[in-house]
Amino acid sequence: MTGCYARGACPRLSEPMQTGDGLLARLVTVGPMPLDAFSSLCAAARRHGNGVIEVSARGSLQMRGLTPVSAPLFASSVAALDIDFGDGVPVIADPLADDPTALIDANALAADLRRTIAAKALTLAPKVSVVVDGGGPLHLDALNADIRLRAAASSGSAMLHVALAGDGASATPLGLMMPDAAVTVVTQLLAAIAALGPGARARDLLRNTGIGALRAALNIGPAPPLPARPRAEAIALHRLADGTSALGLELAFGHARADTLIDLAALAEAHGARWVRPAPDRALLLGPLSDAMAVAARHAAERLGFVVRLSDPRRRIVACSGAPSCASGLIAARAIAAELARHLPASLSLVHVSGCAKGCAHPAPAPLTVIGTSQGCGIVRNGTSRMTPETYADPASIVAEIERLSETREAAHA
Repeated sequence: MTGCYARGACPRLSEPMQTGDGLLARLVTVGPMPLDAFSSLCAAARRHGNGVIEVSARGSLQMRGLTPVSAPLFASSVAALDIDFGDGVPVIADPLADDPTALIDANALAADLRRTIAAKALTLAPKVSVVVDGGGPLHLDALNADIRLRAAASSGSAMLHVALAGDGASATPLGLMMPDAAVTVVTQLLAAIAALGPGARARDLLRNTGIGALRAALNIGPAPPLPARPRAEAIALHRLADGTSALGLELAFGHARADTLIDLAALAEAHGARWVRPAPDRALLLGPLSDAMAVAARHAAERLGFVVRLSDPRRRIVACSGAPSCASGLIAARAIAAELARHLPASLSLVHVSGCAKGCAHPAPAPLTVIGTSQGCGIVRNGTSRMTPETYADPASIVAEIERLSETREAAHA
């Protein structure tokens, strides 16, 4: 371990970040993990940290509660396991590697990109990232990235649509290219970003160079934005190329205890699965499974507390780690979220519970946002955590206050 990252950077295995409950290490996995390796990883997180493991909104694994002494020991334990992960520029590919509907092998392309980017040794901002979307239904449109590659059918063949600085809806389209040009184009774009300075991002490249000049330099013709796709839902049975399925489930509010995840791996193996893979939206994929075994495994996972149904009310609440895990947290966000889920009014499509005004878990507006403040829980309707609350409530009475606000709103619209 070479040091501890400051806030605003990206915590890596070799350079964890200080939080309220110790150091946090993040692993960006780049393929399925054997179940025994996953269990050993969870056991190492329990042994060297506080046993809390998270799957982030981008599908990364985060281990909490490490110390300056235990973090290097944890990194050594991970190095001894059969886990493929990237510790450089994040290149995020389809979480379903054997998707028979994908137009390209996004994971193979992502592996080529990682090798080439590492060899270039570019100095890039910590949060610079690349997304490689193979075009299947478990897509990556919700993820922001500096460079986005999305497979699209064009005249009977697969092409790659390139866009910069945003998610699937907001990124600026650059153009279309053949898949075999992707490594060259992406590394050229990253080199151009690096040339602007160590803190530069793709949006700076667009502002300084312009989309027209970039197209000319890369010899890429313009392309219109691609059509929007239905939301990618990890919670489902996903068909694999060999006819088996992968079971998708979510961690409630993005976290679980190491022991619970070890139990999940054991039940997955008992039902015939061999691997697990983290996925965006704080999810895990387990496979391969026959349909019958996948259904049985889903019921068993539900008994362990995992989210396996689209109708689960916990899916309508986004919560950060909050106090005491986060040094900035002023309320126990996840504890409040768990209590709120048991009483969530049907009229609320989304609630954001944020430990502080930063709103890390959900920067976008939400119908209802609960914010940790020095005055207790601040409440914002149809806004973000950075807005001034319209009212405040004691954390112990926040559920009753939200129920009251919902009843008042429903009465006003009756």
